Amino acid sequence: MSGNDKHNKVRLVRVDADHQGQRLDNFLAALLKGVPKAAVYRMIRTGQVRINGGRAKPANRLEQGDEVRVPPARTRERHHAVVSEEVRRQVRAAILHEDPDLLVVNKPAGMAVHAGSGLPWGLIDALRQDRPEEYFELAHRLDRETSGCLVLARTGAALKHLSAQFRQGSVRKFYLCLMDGRLPEDLVEVDAPLVRADTDSGAPVEAHESGKPSLTRFRLLQRFGDCSYVEAELLTGRTHQIRAHARHVGLPLAGDSKYADRESVKRWKRRGLNRLFLHAHRLGLTGPGGDDLEFDAPLPDSLREVLDRLER
Repeated sequence: MSGNDKHNKVRLVRVDADHQGQRLDNFLAALLKGVPKAAVYRMIRTGQVRINGGRAKPANRLEQGDEVRVPPARTRERHHAVVSEEVRRQVRAAILHEDPDLLVVNKPAGMAVHAGSGLPWGLIDALRQDRPEEYFELAHRLDRETSGCLVLARTGAALKHLSAQFRQGSVRKFYLCLMDGRLPEDLVEVDAPLVRADTDSGAPVEAHESGKPSLTRFRLLQRFGDCSYVEAELLTGRTHQIRAHARHVGLPLAGDSKYADRESVKRWKRRGLNRLFLHAHRLGLTGPGGDDLEFDAPLPDSLREVLDRLER
């Protein structure tokens, strides 16, 4: 069987302990290497993928022993992407914590967490190529433009444990951000349901009563004339939540090309900011062994320099 037609038969795949707790879409992406991500989602959406005989959604979590029906799929005509040694070295240097159950990385801005949407590789691919004999799965995600604490599971049991905490909202998540404008009070809570503007996965998210409940707490750290340096606490975990809530209150994040207007982005570039000012600086959770764990990622130099210039 050639590399391009190895997925041309229906398969029934039994989920083992290492994949317990994994999202269905991530499970299929690893199983169907070379198949376009859009094709994987289409197979799920049209009911071709089944879990124990029933229809499924991309975010469904798998349990050990589940039987997944995997339909025929056509691969891309491309070679497996190789992550350079320079990038793998960058990821190694960004590791904040490592134990037998989990790994925490200070993800660089501009690096995707996984391949997809035209990107041949992500941070998890760099880790897997650097340590091919080890198990790594994402416990959650960060936007490509966002830097900071990213947690990966190192066993199937740890993935199930960590994913449940992120899903239930029990993980303590704090971000540092610069808002374009003056926060009116020292503490502002934004309770506004969020929904994607249209069905395109790349479309922005907006506040709307039909959306999912979303709550963000913004705490002022320092004012700089026409902008506010803020810690944002995520009390729910929606896509682009901080960015969408910041725009909702009329204070989009500095450097945000998706949620701020073009003139704002240009103005911040003139002030030396060439990325989104959003950094996942602190994260707390319960480890698989029951320990209360907290991780901190220092503000990157590129963002610290912007604040230093604002203080002058």
